[in-house]
Amino acid sequence: MENFFIKKNLQKIIFHSKFYKKNLPNKMQYKNPYAPNLKDLYNLYQYIILNKRTTVLELGSGWSSLIIFLALQELKNKWYKESSILRRSNLFELFVLENEKKFLTISKNRIKKYFKQNKNLVKINYNFSNVQMTEYNGNIATEYVKLPICNPDFIYIDGPDQFNVKGELNGITTAHNDFMPMTCDLLKIEYFLLPGTIVLIDGRGANAAFLKDNLKRNWTYKRNLENDQHIFFLNEKPLGKVNEDLIKFSLKK
Repeated sequence: MENFFIKKNLQKIIFHSKFYKKNLPNKMQYKNPYAPNLKDLYNLYQYIILNKRTTVLELGSGWSSLIIFLALQELKNKWYKESSILRRSNLFELFVLENEKKFLTISKNRIKKYFKQNKNLVKINYNFSNVQMTEYNGNIATEYVKLPICNPDFIYIDGPDQFNVKGELNGITTAHNDFMPMTCDLLKIEYFLLPGTIVLIDGRGANAAFLKDNLKRNWTYKRNLENDQHIFFLNEKPLGKVNEDLIKFSLKK
């Protein structure tokens, strides 16, 4: 596992990973970013590379932003010519959505530091939005006030921070140690998503169950117990030739 990061010239991730603590209890505030989990980051990289994702939406930010950027950059370098037939407005772009300005800045500076000498970099769209309590289908949940305008074929959910949430609903807020994240944003954009879209959720089991119960389309769901991850795949026939071309591209060897 460590050899992978060494080959990518990301030795500092290995150093910071030594401070990772599994099953970290909920806290009201974190002064420092989470330490990286090597296995989670490696799996995230492989999901994007092996499935040739073209547009990624990340809810939350952190070391994962760096790894997503790396994967997209490698895909762009290798497949840009073949991808020219795709009708994608945000080809090989990363959209980061964060409700903590501090952590958004840290992620942005980290990527600049690692890739400052590279050219033809993939585009990163950094987006800040507050998160508020809301109701979805009769259930209390949270939502970002503003979503970035993109139609991703890969969504990584590792945010928002449940404690930095505005307001309450019927007296309920997720900003409580015994509650948990409960974002409904995926549900609101579900019918815009193209067949073949992949959603990866890091932990957040209760939120994954909520999404699974409320998603309406034909999603294939799998839980990875070993890595505490949840995977959703939009398993439907292509909507048309444009969507079919994107799916065929994702299957190229």
